[in-house]
Amino acid sequence: MKRTLLLSVAAVALVVAACSSAATTAPTTAPTAAPTAAAAGDIVGVATSAGSFTTLLKAATAAGLVDTLKGAGPFTLFAPTDAAFAALPAGTLDALLKDPAKLKDILLYHVVSGKVTADQVVKLTSATTVEGKPITITVKDGTVYLNNTVKVVTTDIPASNGVIHVIDAVLLPPSM
Repeated sequence: MKRTLLLSVAAVALVVAACSSAATTAPTTAPTAAPTAAAAGDIVGVATSAGSFTTLLKAATAAGLVDTLKGAGPFTLFAPTDAAFAALPAGTLDALLKDPAKLKDILLYHVVSGKVTADQVVKLTSATTVEGKPITITVKDGTVYLNNTVKVVTTDIPASNGVIHVIDAVLLPPSM
């Protein structure tokens, strides 16, 4: 019993000492972990920094959603890459950019209210989007698909106001 108590006190002392020195000294190497939400910025800032969401950001600007995505949230954004937008049929994106109301509905169909992390997503069969319609969620061979065809390729990118999951196609609401 005394030995267990002594070992516990020693372990706590080591942890306290490590935390104290870590807080007062700068790291000598760059961190390798993903940035924390506080360091990452809001969803728009994270998407901008990534560099592969320029079309999504252009569309969000045209639809008047940038301030919303910078808001307090929390939000979960299923973010199509530039390649996902490029895969749309010819002329689709240009037509949507000229129809801000329709574009806004499509973009809001990519957003779920609240912070839904990957470990939570895999337990769901659907999620209601901010646009109002649900997306179906299935897991096949360890990969998450939205509406049975859109693949989630990267998960849990932290933002100060939520989380981003990268998808390989643009989600379209059922009525479109």
